[in-house]
Amino acid sequence: MESKEEIEKSCRQAIEDIGRVKSEVSKVFFGQESLIEELLIALLCGGHVLLEGVPGVGKTHLIKSLSRALSLSFSRIQFTPDLMPADLIGTPILVKDNQGDRIFRFQKGPLFSHVVLADEINRATPKTQSALLEVMEEKQITVSGQAHPLEDPYFVLATQNPIEMEGTYPLPEAQIDRFFFKLSVPYPDEAHLFRMIDLVTGEDAPEVHEVLDRKRLIEIQHLVRRVLVSDEVKQYAVSLVLATSPGRHLNQASQAKQGAVNMVRYGAGPRGILAIILAGKGRALLRGRFHVSKEDIREVALPALRHRILLSFEGEIDGIETDQLIRKIIEGMKT
Repeated sequence: MESKEEIEKSCRQAIEDIGRVKSEVSKVFFGQESLIEELLIALLCGGHVLLEGVPGVGKTHLIKSLSRALSLSFSRIQFTPDLMPADLIGTPILVKDNQGDRIFRFQKGPLFSHVVLADEINRATPKTQSALLEVMEEKQITVSGQAHPLEDPYFVLATQNPIEMEGTYPLPEAQIDRFFFKLSVPYPDEAHLFRMIDLVTGEDAPEVHEVLDRKRLIEIQHLVRRVLVSDEVKQYAVSLVLATSPGRHLNQASQAKQGAVNMVRYGAGPRGILAIILAGKGRALLRGRFHVSKEDIREVALPALRHRILLSFEGEIDGIETDQLIRKIIEGMKT
């Protein structure tokens, strides 16, 4: 068993390593420190991320920069209505072996990378989107009855445009629930737009360098899993998740539930509680702590739960947003 000093040393080294990754990405994607941190938390926890934002805010650039800083193999897939499952997972092809006999050999598709960018994921048909279900949950691809495990670490980072719905298909609920975080990419403010002019149009554009290798990233992921969570914090997290679902009663969340019961059709499920606990561990580690606090749970609640709550008809009519609802639940639990 490691001593307290050894644990603190491991935490400091992890913070330093992740800080270098954050610094590299911030060179080309600046002014979004909280967004980069949330993305890093998801990756430290081994979770997939859905990034939502209007065109031109740098979603694809952010993902490509992050994969370069982490020294991971990268595949970019442009999702379109004519994209087929075989275009993602690969297909058996007929080839000749050394003896000249014809055999089928599996040719791997772009999903066989450490980081997979599913660009505009909601433009593919439900049939093609379903090809990601096994990959995102079990990190393997089954073709012709044979399972092909994917190498760790493995991340699906998907993007979608929230304002253009023509020619798009809604993501299945089962797939949405497989995303660890849903992150909103905001429009840059005036100061960052001004800085972007020199960065993009100048001749000395900064480059992202590789600062963390695959082996070290896996070590930090294991360290995150070891961060401690008290029963009190576990109970707080469970109460928060249960408060998002109508018909579920828990004394600690009864007051918070009153604002959600008529606004929600389906609340967060088991993946929701697992996500906020694990994300809380990641955030605690980045803050130099080896234990999760209630503040950690509150801070990761929005990205971990916003896509796992389905509003009722009344909620949609009243114009309630899931972020607003989660904040109301959190405020109700403080009293």
